Amino acid sequence: MLRNKTFLLFLFLVVTSASAQNVFFYKLEGKVINSNKGIADVHVMNTSSNRATITDEEGLFSIAARLNDTILFSAVQYKRVNLVVTRAMLESSSIVVPLEEFINELDEVVVRPYNLSGDLGRDMNNLKTDKVYVAATLGLPNAYVKPITQAERKLNEATTGGGLVPLNPIINAISGRTKYLKKVLASQEKYARTSRVREYYADSLFVKYLKIPENKIEDFMYYCEVDNSFSSVVDSHDRLKIWEYLKLRSTAYLREATEE
Repeated sequence: MLRNKTFLLFLFLVVTSASAQNVFFYKLEGKVINSNKGIADVHVMNTSSNRATITDEEGLFSIAARLNDTILFSAVQYKRVNLVVTRAMLESSSIVVPLEEFINELDEVVVRPYNLSGDLGRDMNNLKTDKVYVAATLGLPNAYVKPITQAERKLNEATTGGGLVPLNPIINAISGRTKYLKKVLASQEKYARTSRVREYYADSLFVKYLKIPENKIEDFMYYCEVDNSFSSVVDSHDRLKIWEYLKLRSTAYLREATEE
């Protein structure tokens, strides 16, 4: 009998204790805002009791809290805020929690690709590059031999032959094939020079500085090709010299076009 009374007393104390603890929890309600607008999906956590919730689309929340509990408000793009629950907060019908946007400010950084200084000579000396393996560096035979073009190969076949008296050169000379192949080779070489010049200078330079209409650039380049000094100037690979030549030829080209 005494044992039953003791058990009932213990059970009463446990229930009373649990009820007393629950009495101290209050429903803390409020709204999380930024620039007077509610913020959705903000994590609201009572770090003292490990209870948590998330704000709704309007930034509203409700969480169980006790006096002196710490409430953490956190979101990815906002600074975290820790609030210690006061009696005034518990007695209030709703609280407002403003959050500040989080801006990750960095120290001033000067970006230089590959740590370049702007001094070409110094940068070339400091620049580390991997070793390039080509036929020349590997010491392969004929590494420096320039591949011949199809026109050069055909002309070589037409002007060479075997035997005591090579027949190919004779037959091709009589038929005119050799002369024809020489013209083809010369034409291809001039076209290659023209292509090189077009790669050197953008079309906008022809239009802006040489006053050549864009649809006339090809015609102007042909006008330069037929000039006797065109090949030697382009073969100099001196871009300044080539540009000066183009300026002189553009003046003559435009003058002739006006006279027409």
